[in-house]
Amino acid sequence: MVDGATVAVVNLEARSPDVYVADPVSGPVHAQVRPPGSKSATNRALVIASLAGGGVSRLWGALDADDTAVMRACLRSLGISIDDVDDPWLVLGSDGRLDVPSTVLDVGASGTTARFITAVAALVEGPVEVDGTERMRERPIGDLTAALAQLGVSVETDGGTPPVRLRGGGIRGGHVRIDGSRSSQFVSALLMISPMLDAPAEITVEGGLVSHRYVDTTIEMMRAFGAEVESTGTGYTVAPTGYRKTHLEIEADASAAAYPLVAAAITGGTIGIEGIPESSTQPDLLLASVLGQMGCAVRHIGSQIELRGPASALTPIDVDMADAPDASLALAVACLFADGESRIRGLSTLRLKETDRLEALENELSRVGAEASIDGDDLVIRPRRMHAARIETYDDHRMAMSFALVGLAVEGIEILDPGCVSKTWPGYFEMLESIRGR
Repeated sequence: MVDGATVAVVNLEARSPDVYVADPVSGPVHAQVRPPGSKSATNRALVIASLAGGGVSRLWGALDADDTAVMRACLRSLGISIDDVDDPWLVLGSDGRLDVPSTVLDVGASGTTARFITAVAALVEGPVEVDGTERMRERPIGDLTAALAQLGVSVETDGGTPPVRLRGGGIRGGHVRIDGSRSSQFVSALLMISPMLDAPAEITVEGGLVSHRYVDTTIEMMRAFGAEVESTGTGYTVAPTGYRKTHLEIEADASAAAYPLVAAAITGGTIGIEGIPESSTQPDLLLASVLGQMGCAVRHIGSQIELRGPASALTPIDVDMADAPDASLALAVACLFADGESRIRGLSTLRLKETDRLEALENELSRVGAEASIDGDDLVIRPRRMHAARIETYDDHRMAMSFALVGLAVEGIEILDPGCVSKTWPGYFEMLESIRGR
């Protein structure tokens, strides 16, 4: 078993810390992997447990990475006690009574933290400022802050992007409209604070809802902590019940599972992914079924996903990944090993991530020899003979993790700034070395 938190120790000291050299494997990879805990679930659980009443919530299997570290730091600045020394993490709920922070809440490069903490800050009876990296200051948040203003929050942004300055307290329930066309995280953030309001919240989602399955995950988490949420067809109603403490097992991250799954697909190997139950609502599980359409044998047994890659080339695919955009990067790499042109549709939200991932994918797929082009919100990939390349990662963990997979089959693939994977999977390259038998 290769575990996301404690992997087999491998010697990477001879490699430059600024470059990862991905040597090809001599045959198919075969391994059992447990990815780290779900980032989406961990950050949602941390927020909700912090707002809960009744005492301490226990979170088993939570992700310890950069994105969850900044979330914990922000919550601690709001007066939340979090014991994360051992598994499970212990979170002492505040019942919604939060401290005014003495410093700016620094969300770093974490989009989930930026959106969720901004909503939480609306509950604070005093001034709060939320800020992050230079790239975070380019990422939109105006749809969320506009919704918070409708609920009585005094809020300002720099043209719809961070930094965000709020003065909350006395936030009221009632009807609120929010645009869900650019990020489901805006809707999730608003939903998570709604049980803490003084009256039922009636949320109308306008402009459509991208990546709606992430909102399903949010609602599932809210209900686990005692919230009452109902879908209305045009949005949601949330009762002002507050939350109650609970004890929760965090699933392994389906977004992280994408990489070992693709490793097996492109090498004709077999990978078992542990820690994701068949009932999971994680959106990026879509990738497993897409790889099945490309010729892989996939089955889900209990809490394990098993994938066996084909003995020959993968089948080209034409698929909409709007509901699972994070997995589309690993899928794009799989398409390099198909025997014809593939099209990945619905990737508009990739432009708003840690980098413009759509442009980055076009650049790096072309760098390894493929013909890649952007057609509206679609990415078209025409495989060609691949060759050695130094891959730019744009300080984006998913770019680094995805293109390292090319090196399993192509000589001379070098990944620049490999340390950026610490955002969600600090042990990623150790895992990759382990599944190749080192």
